[in-house]
Amino acid sequence: MEQLTRSELRKNIMTILYQINVYTLNKIKYNIDDIIRDINPIDNEFVKDTVYGVITKKEELDALANKYLNKWTIDRLGNTDQAILRMAIYELIYTNTPDIVVINEALELAKLYSDDDVKNMINGVLDKIYKSKVDKNER
Repeated sequence: MEQLTRSELRKNIMTILYQINVYTLNKIKYNIDDIIRDINPIDNEFVKDTVYGVITKKEELDALANKYLNKWTIDRLGNTDQAILRMAIYELIYTNTPDIVVINEALELAKLYSDDDVKNMINGVLDKIYKSKVDKNER
């Protein structure tokens, strides 16, 4: 079986997070591993780690997104946009993926699945988080 690229895996993660969000909002019971398997049949640590990481850190990720969303909150964004933003913030903060790669990948997904206004919002939030991270590291 062919290996998926990281970009393809991120698209799957976005889809998984989208699905979980929809189930949660509609109070539908679900099993995270089943959703992961349905969308990403090949066992993959990156996918599992990211999905579980986003779910575990959701409140923290949302708080960070809300801090940088100008007069807006993450829960006002569409489910797909929320998934892209949470995944990217998680990767920026909790993984060793180069920041520029995380931001570019998120923007590529946003180009495909979000409108321009939301894509720009996502870009703005990620840019601010990136800059605050760089500032902390320079102190």
